[in-house]
Amino acid sequence: MLTFYNVCSVPSSFQLIGIPGLESLHIWLSIPFGSMYLVAVVGNITILAVVRVEHSLHQPMYFFLCMLAIIDLVLSTSTMPKLLGIFWFGAGDIGLDACLAQMFLIHCFATVESGIFLAMAFDRYVAICNPLRHTIVLTHTVVGRLGLAALLRGVLYIGPLPLMIHLRLPLYKARVISHSYCEHMAVVTLACGDSRVNNVYGLSIGFLVLILDSVAIAASYVMIFRAVMGLATPEARLKTLGTCGSHICAILIFYVPIAVSSLIHRFGHQVPPPIHTLLANFYLLIPPILNPIVYAVRTKQIRERLLQILKIETKIR
Repeated sequence: MLTFYNVCSVPSSFQLIGIPGLESLHIWLSIPFGSMYLVAVVGNITILAVVRVEHSLHQPMYFFLCMLAIIDLVLSTSTMPKLLGIFWFGAGDIGLDACLAQMFLIHCFATVESGIFLAMAFDRYVAICNPLRHTIVLTHTVVGRLGLAALLRGVLYIGPLPLMIHLRLPLYKARVISHSYCEHMAVVTLACGDSRVNNVYGLSIGFLVLILDSVAIAASYVMIFRAVMGLATPEARLKTLGTCGSHICAILIFYVPIAVSSLIHRFGHQVPPPIHTLLANFYLLIPPILNPIVYAVRTKQIRERLLQILKIETKIR
């Protein structure tokens, strides 16, 4: 490590401390966090396997669901193994490049997930408002291109964050990050240089992703509800809205924790640091855990296929 003026330095690594203020409880916290990570991995792999083997699920909505499952696996796996290492072994040391890579993966795939939710809202809009053209508009090729567009958007939006830190902020006044992973603002606050550009860019990207995507999704559902209200019978309205139930639940599961965590981070200066860090971890864990459960419970084809698999395993035993 190179040091300048005994104040700022060029670190080769950082030290993650896990959940600040709760270090004495780390071994106990590893039990719920490890259990949640296991549920997230098993649940999302199960969704991928069921959609793969069940040909009736080879439809746009379920292809998007598979994309969500992959994204959730990346988000949870980019943070939880390191966090469990901190809890179990005190292995908080993380190299500078690894820290920036983790930062990129977390923020990039959170952005990609928002883009997939937007694509799913478009899918529901076409399926309900223009059902005769649904299979024509949302072909397998179009679904793949929408997924690729969401990925490229995430890379383009988030790619500059670690690059700006690497190029503009090489000096740091400390190497201890009061967080469980390399969150952008947690790293930037340790920098010695002028971080205003990084702060403005981070806030701008947060606005573009969270606000604009939310508005676009809300607009699509306004048009969906207008179309549904035009149906002849209440039964038809409920049946049509039922096809959107899983998507609406998944949207709320994704956006509400992020919005709460962001508001507390920006304005909740009186909130204890452990609450900040726990919320930041929960918004990376809650969607990977609940998305497979929501779709398994609310989607008839997935539910029936899972029950069929369980019956086969019971007969074999």
